[in-house]
Amino acid sequence: MSPGSNPFEGMPFFGDLLKMLGTQGPVQWDGARQLALSIATGGEGEANVDPAERIYFEQLTRVAELHVARATGLETNRNVRPLLIRPVTRSEWALTTLDAYRPLIEAMATALQRSPSEEVELPEGDPTEAWLTQVMGLLSPMLLGMTTGSLVGHLATRSFGLYDLPIPRPSSNELLVVSRNLAEFATDWSMEPDDLRLWVCLHQLTHHVVLTAPHVRARLEELLLDYAGAFESDPDALASKLGDLEVDPSGGDPMARFQELMGDPEVVLGAVRTPRQDEILPWLEALVTVVVGYVDHIMDEVGHGLVGGYDRITEAMRRRRVEAAASDRFVERLLGLDLTQDHFDRGRAFVDGVVERAGAAGLERLWSSAEVLPTPNEVSAPGLWLARIEFG
Repeated sequence: MSPGSNPFEGMPFFGDLLKMLGTQGPVQWDGARQLALSIATGGEGEANVDPAERIYFEQLTRVAELHVARATGLETNRNVRPLLIRPVTRSEWALTTLDAYRPLIEAMATALQRSPSEEVELPEGDPTEAWLTQVMGLLSPMLLGMTTGSLVGHLATRSFGLYDLPIPRPSSNELLVVSRNLAEFATDWSMEPDDLRLWVCLHQLTHHVVLTAPHVRARLEELLLDYAGAFESDPDALASKLGDLEVDPSGGDPMARFQELMGDPEVVLGAVRTPRQDEILPWLEALVTVVVGYVDHIMDEVGHGLVGGYDRITEAMRRRRVEAAASDRFVERLLGLDLTQDHFDRGRAFVDGVVERAGAAGLERLWSSAEVLPTPNEVSAPGLWLARIEFG
């Protein structure tokens, strides 16, 4: 921008603001944490988890660990300390989740943030428009951090554990479950709380044994980071989309359309999906689809004989998944994990197809090495996968 073309030249506040935005890190994490905590707690203090509940979950850990290890044949704990499923408050879950998602969010922020050394093509004509374009480009990473804080805060009010989304977590011997959310869900669905606790322990631990397998973790982290880092910035995305919010000639509700737009991370953050992401997405979806299908298979194998009211709890969980609001799926869409019931059904069909053709011995090969992880085409054709790995 030429000298004197800044319309706010001589206005210290705007000059300082522009300077701050130009020198900030990829994400303002302090603000994200504060917002996440405020939303997670409703701005009120949280009571500590009852020590008796902690002891009860320690007992459930041993039960779940024994049955999941027997059903999967996988290592349940890759840490030197004993495995522990620990009930926590919403605020602790939120802070832990922000830390876990940090590499992914920063990869996206870096992709969206314009480097000062890059040549930026500014609009011709009105210098104010050109300056505002620069500001919007600098605002995007800050907005990403605040958006992430808001969304993680909302997720903390409904998530049950660390693996509500099948994303690898930092190595730890602890699995966290949100005791308040479990209690409220059990009340809402008139469930026996102890049955729900055991169901969730089995579900979280089954995810854990798969996602902590070194080659599965490495591959999934690689795909997620590549996807998050492949966004491109379009600061005009939100304005152009909002400009299209005219009365729908078919009689659609403009407010519903507005809410739909606000659930799209590409619109809110000025992020544009790229051809590179279109290449990554089938591989990411294939791996995650097989993970969730495998977890459902193990849950049925173990849960029917162990958890009272297993079928009723499983159906309630399915409905909870299907009926999730767009705001609850924002993080999923942000990371390329917009899982629908079809993904769960396809994953389960793949696993059932493997078992039908090759039995439990064939299924044991699924997580044996990086080379045998199913390809996108193989997810719909388990016979092709078995042929490729030369089973039998």
